[in-house]
Amino acid sequence: MTLDVNLWLQAAQQVAGSQQYPKGALYLVPTPIGNLADLSLRAVQVLSLADAVACEDTRVSGGLLRHLGLDKPLLALHQHNEAQAAEQVVARLQQGQRVAYVSDAGTPAISDPGAHLVRAAQAAGLTVVPLPGPSSVTTALSAAGDAQAHGFRFEGFLPSKGAVRLARLRELLGQDHSVVLFEAPHRIEALARELAEVLPAGRVTLCRELSKQFETIATLDVSALCAWLQADANRLRGEFVVVVHAQPATEEAQALSPAVAALLAELVRHVPVKQAAALVADVLGLPRKALYDDALRLRQADAAADAADDLPD
Repeated sequence: MTLDVNLWLQAAQQVAGSQQYPKGALYLVPTPIGNLADLSLRAVQVLSLADAVACEDTRVSGGLLRHLGLDKPLLALHQHNEAQAAEQVVARLQQGQRVAYVSDAGTPAISDPGAHLVRAAQAAGLTVVPLPGPSSVTTALSAAGDAQAHGFRFEGFLPSKGAVRLARLRELLGQDHSVVLFEAPHRIEALARELAEVLPAGRVTLCRELSKQFETIATLDVSALCAWLQADANRLRGEFVVVVHAQPATEEAQALSPAVAALLAELVRHVPVKQAAALVADVLGLPRKALYDDALRLRQADAAADAADDLPD
């Protein structure tokens, strides 16, 4: 792709040049998740002013800077060296330099390196300036249309081991908020099967290759997800963001079977309410919040009964 770099830089200066850009500050610069046109003019302006650019991968960020006609010192800062590299960045900031930090794609420190760097800069009393911009999390949520959700929880990548993955899914799902997951192409079918096991009546929005040429967004029932993926080999390729829709508790969902109610009642007599609810939720795959509410009512009923027994005849 050929860019008129001078026009782009001039536009960035005209639109974003009046902003204050203090020296000795760390700038967190979101980068496109797939489409270069999503880079903001303010991000271009900050990168043009930066004395150095710290980045997750110097090859990826070097290519971005070349697109912009910028030549900046690049400092590698990734998950394997973040603590040590953060010290070098802080030293530059203390010298009065402006340092921009970019991850390979999206907003830094959200499932990407950057959080340790931010903490180190703050601990040194330095200014941290976050820029808004591209994020696969908010992009997927906006396309999910989960109108019944009360907020969302970002989980990112699940543990790789099957038993641990299932336990984590049971802990996360079936509540009144959306859950955002990342998944690799070689595990997306396994995730579909696990979702069907943990939340068979659920609904998901699957986003593949967001903002890229072959972007695919589909909202469907969890029970149909495996078949949908297998219907086209292309649906198994690329990077995935999966939004599991909320399942607000209804009166029907809160009604426990006699056996489950008896189990929960017995547990709350011996362990804390939260632990009792968690045990039943993990074993039976039931919504944890609804079980907690039921367990709390049972504990309160027991307390009231004990108090009544203590009253004089």
